[in-house]
Amino acid sequence: MVSNNDYQIGSIVKMKKPHPCEKRSYEFEVVRLGADIKIKCLGCGNVLMLPRNDFNSKVKEILKK
Repeated sequence: MVSNNDYQIGSIVKMKKPHPCEKRSYEFEVVRLGADIKIKCLGCGNVLMLPRNDFNSKVKEILKK
């Protein structure tokens, strides 16, 4: 599990499950931080918003801070 201070805006994170787009990308860029975290799929460019608790449990690792 990743703690709240391990990532910031612009960080690249690897999720446990891929995005269901045609590229099946595991990598996302953190676009916005707050109570909800907005992430952008690096495969298709789609933007998702997740509650912070869900995001922390779904992140596998931080690739770039």
